[in-house]
Amino acid sequence: MPSSTSSSKSPALVHARVLLGICALLVLFFEIFADYLLKHDSETYGRVSQQYAEAVKVRPSRSGEPVSVLMVGNSLLMEGIDVDRLQELTSSKMRIYPIFLEATGYYDWLYGLERLFRQGARPQVVVLGVGVNSFLQDSVRQDYAPMMFFDVRDVLGVASDLKLDRTATTNLLLAHSSAFWDARSVIRTQVLRHAVPHCRELFALVKSKPALPPSSELELITLARIQTLRQLCDAHGAKLIILVPPTRSSEDAVRQMAIASQKVGVDSLVPIDPATLSEKFYQPDELHLNSEGAALFTSALATYLPGEIGEPKSASSHN
Repeated sequence: MPSSTSSSKSPALVHARVLLGICALLVLFFEIFADYLLKHDSETYGRVSQQYAEAVKVRPSRSGEPVSVLMVGNSLLMEGIDVDRLQELTSSKMRIYPIFLEATGYYDWLYGLERLFRQGARPQVVVLGVGVNSFLQDSVRQDYAPMMFFDVRDVLGVASDLKLDRTATTNLLLAHSSAFWDARSVIRTQVLRHAVPHCRELFALVKSKPALPPSSELELITLARIQTLRQLCDAHGAKLIILVPPTRSSEDAVRQMAIASQKVGVDSLVPIDPATLSEKFYQPDELHLNSEGAALFTSALATYLPGEIGEPKSASSHN
């Protein structure tokens, strides 16, 4: 005869299994839903996916052909460069493969470039432009970048470099492997933008600009990071160029970054002195160039970048 204890446990066990099943279905639903939103409704995901796929296929050019240039950076380049115009102005000298993802910095592109090289990308020149503040940040973008730029070894490398705790490391691993976890902040932002009028303007008002470290510390950090990037590019036969886009009140920091690049033998390119651009060339956030500023920056870049590329390595030397 069954005991009363076992009979009382049976309904609880059934309920627990039903609850677990419902949770599993919800997780599966949210994952499929987030994956669909990313692939069908996310302009950022669509743009970066296409750019990334093209970049992976970059190979050294043959003698007499335009140099293959991988150009990576954040919104400063995305807003500040008319890539089609730049390509048109320099078509005889170079073939440009851009990847621009907003809010990215040094660590995003260090590990992003490592993965691109592992996947077979072989540009002759790598141009990195993220601005001084983003170059000095000790962080990575929490959405898009973990899923699109990193694999598991990169996530663990980032966690080690940034000395992340277990919770932060787990979040990055989940963002790499789960579309829902990666896109959760994007979905939340979209909901807020639909629910709160002028939400983007409100965020811009409360956003503070990060302070730069003292000059001596800035130089040490910049030297070490540029040296690491140079070693990575050298190992894969690519020349590194640091592109410094103009931002308001960044004259001293730009100069220090250019000096640091020279000390480790890396070309730095400052097509426009920030001191020469008035506020009329910037968007209201005083950080990104507007259409007039972008036209000036693109023309200046088309003038000076071909000279910085120099004589590229041949395809045989890459092999």
